[in-house]
Amino acid sequence: MAPHYLKDLDYSIVQQCIHCGMCLPTCPTYDETLLERNSPRGRIAWMRAIADGEMSVDEAFGKEMYYCLGCLACVSACPAGVDYPRLFEMARAQIEHDGVLDRPERRFWRWLAVETLFMRPRLLRLTGTLLRLWQMLHLDRLVRKTRILHILYPRLAELEPMTPRISRRFSDQQIGEIEKPANDDPNYLVGFLTGCVQDLAFSDINRDTVDVLLANGCAVHTPRNQGCCGSLHMHNGVPDRAAALARRMIDAFDLDRLDAIISNAGGCGSHLRHLSPLLKDDPEYAARAAAWDGKLKDIHEWLDATGIADPPPLPAFLRATYHPSCHLHHGQKVQLQPENLLRRIPNLELVPLTEATWCCGSAGIYNITQPEQAGKLQERKVGHIRDTGADLVLTANPGCHLQLQTGLQKTGTPTPVMHPISLLAKAYRRDVAL
Repeated sequence: MAPHYLKDLDYSIVQQCIHCGMCLPTCPTYDETLLERNSPRGRIAWMRAIADGEMSVDEAFGKEMYYCLGCLACVSACPAGVDYPRLFEMARAQIEHDGVLDRPERRFWRWLAVETLFMRPRLLRLTGTLLRLWQMLHLDRLVRKTRILHILYPRLAELEPMTPRISRRFSDQQIGEIEKPANDDPNYLVGFLTGCVQDLAFSDINRDTVDVLLANGCAVHTPRNQGCCGSLHMHNGVPDRAAALARRMIDAFDLDRLDAIISNAGGCGSHLRHLSPLLKDDPEYAARAAAWDGKLKDIHEWLDATGIADPPPLPAFLRATYHPSCHLHHGQKVQLQPENLLRRIPNLELVPLTEATWCCGSAGIYNITQPEQAGKLQERKVGHIRDTGADLVLTANPGCHLQLQTGLQKTGTPTPVMHPISLLAKAYRRDVAL
């Protein structure tokens, strides 16, 4: 029997919205158009009409649900506790099941990314290695200079500058499977998630995260050959693939022995701390998923709760501003902890960022699927960053990191972007080279 994701959803979730409108001023797409259908309230009304059988899933509904950033700012604003993430994910699952947006080109890219590369970690790393070779040989510069992609595939030419620089060494090459503090007397044993994009492009952040955990009394278990967490799949309408990756992730960690499982990526963590709803009907994994959810902690959340050793003063005074990842701030509710940790670093001044919690436009792969709206949000965010006059921008999600980095580069602003934990690691090492 074909699934009806919205109709089969617990109806209490579908009818939670009280139509108060408090979500409207927090929604970037509604702010752009001032159209009700582009707001969380409007989208929920549409979803409810589909669940009630009053409307059908069509191309217009599909386009609207992919126009939504999924930034979850509406979740923080909602007084009724609407489970918008669940509605959003089930709506996209129905869209993909019904194929209302199916086109040959779209089908190819989804097969390549969602069905193939991000389901196979070794293949993804091989692709990363080839891409790194491409970049080392400066073939990317040659392609841009000759503008050959503009002739052969204009859409790909627009996306190519967004390609991240691939790390020289991936996480498994930099981090041991088991690492212990220097005194070999750990207070905690934690598991560490290396991620997929984080592993390919920001493996140095993963190394920094382990170093900070070691400096604060944690032994760290980092399973080999970790893959995608499934966030990409869940947010893009393929919950069966997300469930398969969730099982694989749970199998990689000894939950009974670990005090916590640590994530350092806002988007991944937001998905990974809610695996139990995804696997609730799986008799083998339901209980394990519930245990997993209880142990999943963001790195800032964990360190703020367990306490950190006082970092030494930075050798030079530094002014930084912090952009909260939407899924860290709104999804995980990790809101005060990152700045709490940063304020522990002597000689660091945190400069307030105007509209700090407004989405930067990355939103997973939104900057690929909705480049025009993502570009507007990027420009808005970068403008506020430039107004701070900060020496450094801090953010804790790989998508935000890349979005801010490319946005600053577009404006010729040399301000570097860094993960808060990397700055803390540098403070412990007495190294402030940016």
